[in-house]
Amino acid sequence: MKPELLAYLDKIDHLIDLALQEDMPDGDITTEAIIPDEVQTSAVILAKQDGVLAGIDVALRVFTRVDNRVNSVKRKEDGQEFKLGEILAELEGPAASILKAERTALNFLQRLCGVATLTREFVRAVEGTRAKILDTRKTTPGWRILEKYAVRMGGGKNHRLNLSEMMLIKDNHIRAAGGIASALKKARAYLGQKGLKGIKIEVETTSLDEVREALENGADWIMLDNMAPEQIKAAVAFVDRRVPLEVSGKVRLENVRSLALTGVDYISVGALTHSFRSADISLEFL
Repeated sequence: MKPELLAYLDKIDHLIDLALQEDMPDGDITTEAIIPDEVQTSAVILAKQDGVLAGIDVALRVFTRVDNRVNSVKRKEDGQEFKLGEILAELEGPAASILKAERTALNFLQRLCGVATLTREFVRAVEGTRAKILDTRKTTPGWRILEKYAVRMGGGKNHRLNLSEMMLIKDNHIRAAGGIASALKKARAYLGQKGLKGIKIEVETTSLDEVREALENGADWIMLDNMAPEQIKAAVAFVDRRVPLEVSGKVRLENVRSLALTGVDYISVGALTHSFRSADISLEFL
């Protein structure tokens, strides 16, 4: 398992255990009725489409949480691309245990591969530009660590992990605070009072005037929300790389390259974690 996942192993195990309890509140009555515990088998996890691998270690850990007698060998590593028909991992052990873990393991794997595969498409679409693809906090509740990991496996970058990691002053904050300048002043004062150092403050803007106000009042990062390409180009020219610029809103594969060509630093894509399509992956007994 990659070190970045090992750091969250307790949380991952908790998530796996919740999923297994959901799937087997009183055992797997079909398997227990039909398959004796002593029956051994070999199986493979098989790709039924092309894609990008993410979550293979998580999936294999499901099997050992069910029964540590299940042994596995990876044939691919997270971040690698796979093709239709390729074997992603091999399993050996009690047939009943493999069957009990199968659906939960594939649920993790299919979804995380879906995130990684969609992310790779966006990353490839902006190749040759300065723009980096970012994720958002629009994640499946409880799955954020895993889904943001899958984004990285697809070649994307993570925006803030949570509300404690970075300040992002959005439109409703600005309205409630009485404007961008006021919001930034309050944000800086709060960080000083709390002794929080190194925390970046990003401001969401919807016009060039708001970009100017954010820059003049010390924003560390500026989001250009739902702006037209002409406005984005004007903002890029005005800011002139003094702070990072991020495009957000209505980003699709069809328009992401044209947005990247405006010269922005980042493009955030909520679809990476809320509109991905789970990969088609199966488990087959040999």
